[in-house]
Amino acid sequence: MSQDPSSFVGSIPDFYDRCLGPNIFVDYADDIATRVAAHSPKRVLELAAGTGIVTLALRKHLPSATQLTATDLNQPMLDIAKKKFPNPQNLSFQTVDAQNIPFPDGSFDTVICQFGVMFFPDKDRAYREVSRVLTNGGRYIFNVWDAQSFNPFGRIAHETIGSFFKSDPPKFYQVPFGYSSIDAIKQSLIAAGFGGIQISVIDRTKEVADIGAFAEGAVRGNPAIDEIKARATVTPETIIAAVKDKLESEFGPSRRMPLQAIVFEAHKR
Repeated sequence: MSQDPSSFVGSIPDFYDRCLGPNIFVDYADDIATRVAAHSPKRVLELAAGTGIVTLALRKHLPSATQLTATDLNQPMLDIAKKKFPNPQNLSFQTVDAQNIPFPDGSFDTVICQFGVMFFPDKDRAYREVSRVLTNGGRYIFNVWDAQSFNPFGRIAHETIGSFFKSDPPKFYQVPFGYSSIDAIKQSLIAAGFGGIQISVIDRTKEVADIGAFAEGAVRGNPAIDEIKARATVTPETIIAAVKDKLESEFGPSRRMPLQAIVFEAHKR
């Protein structure tokens, strides 16, 4: 029994934004937006923009004249993102499948994607699509989560959720932390027409202000909640409480949580 790991709909976007965003996404959003701004792009495409966490960082770091197009596969995610920009300037939102980008060749000088590539079913096709819509010499800047061993919150959520199901445990957390082989990603980028690949491993230590809210986000803020509900053998509240206990045990009174991501920067040849 499996759910679509890229389906962030229903109540998921709200929990994702409120409970996960401040803890695991905002710092990396600032990092990747800074990298984009360093090259003074004019036309930027953001893939898998989600609830606009990176979009906000991009608008902070980029000149208002920079044209920014924020896209996501899930319209409910973009609905939350739009609310963060009551008076958008040179900013548009559009529902887009990263494997079939609906823009002409050479439309953008920069494409950015934070923690989205892992969810693309055909990653090689998505890389080719990014290459197609970039200008010659244009940049693709994206990040992925490193393995669960470097991101204990992912391990805790995966193991704790799975412990409630003797057979066919939810598998969502295998997806975001299952695409961190640097050599394999490099090979895919090169095959799609990219060169000048630069790779950075970025580790952070995050103090979690509200461990209960974070635990709720770890369960309700992604499609794992749909897997849990589909099995209907244990309540989400029971699982959330168990995840909270495990997080508190792992991180202690300081609630300082290690995180690690890998950033790729490549040029279209």
